[in-house]
Amino acid sequence: MAHVTFYEHQVQYYETDQMAIAHHSNYIRWFEEARIRFFEELGLGYKQSEAEGIISPVVSVEANYKSMSRFYDIVVIRVSMTDYTGVRCALKYEIRDKETGELRCTGRSKHCFIDPNGKVLSIKRVSPERHKLFEEAVERED
Repeated sequence: MAHVTFYEHQVQYYETDQMAIAHHSNYIRWFEEARIRFFEELGLGYKQSEAEGIISPVVSVEANYKSMSRFYDIVVIRVSMTDYTGVRCALKYEIRDKETGELRCTGRSKHCFIDPNGKVLSIKRVSPERHKLFEEAVERED
């Protein structure tokens, strides 16, 4: 069964510029906050995974800005996994204003799985139970 997480973030003063608009770099951080929550909800949290020697670095990330977030706005980040191969996964993000529903930003990130020495891991091979959770979490795009 596909899994989707909705994560809320309130725009902080330090995240804004002189016009009280959130700096574009913060959206990437918000993607990460939502992604960490997403994996925690699946039972695949970063802390536990890394303790077991499974690291998931970002391979690529993109953000498409649609409208501005401002100081004190609450945004809702929708995150879902769109692809999983056993060695890599991809996620997509949609950030909307909580109050108005206005689309603020969309994005994607791709990740791989490596061991602490940087060697690529096959989750299917090293952790079949994790592999099953990942496969079930994918929300296939049409």
